[in-house]
Amino acid sequence: MRVPPHGVLRADPVWAAPVLWRSEFRNVLSRYVRDGHLSLTDALEYSRVAEVLLEGREYQVASAPVLVLSRESGCTAYDCEFVHIAKELGVPLVTSDREVLRAFPELTVSIAEFGARPPAA
Repeated sequence: MRVPPHGVLRADPVWAAPVLWRSEFRNVLSRYVRDGHLSLTDALEYSRVAEVLLEGREYQVASAPVLVLSRESGCTAYDCEFVHIAKELGVPLVTSDREVLRAFPELTVSIAEFGARPPAA
C-alpha cells in the first residue's frame, strides 16, 4: 500500500469521515482513470485500502448542522459534512480545499502541514 501524499497516513493512521466520502473518493478516482493518470486496477486498490482504513469510522450526518455551517461559511454542503464530523469528533479536518481552509481555520489543517507532523504515537 502506498502512503498518501505528504505522509498523512503516517502522521495519523486513524481516519473518520461522513459516509459521503465514498462518493467523493470514487469521483476523484474515476477522474484520474479517465484522464489516464491512474489505472483502473490501481483505482480499485486505492478504493479497497481506503474502505479498510475507514471501516467502523463512517458517520451519518444530520442536515441541520450541515446547512447552518454552509450558510455561515459559504462552503458547499458536501464540504460542511466533513467539517461537522471533525467538529463533533474534536479533531482537525485535513484538507487541500482552499475555501474550507479559509472558512474554518480553527478546525482545518492543510494536507502538507499535517503530513509534516511526526508520526502518531
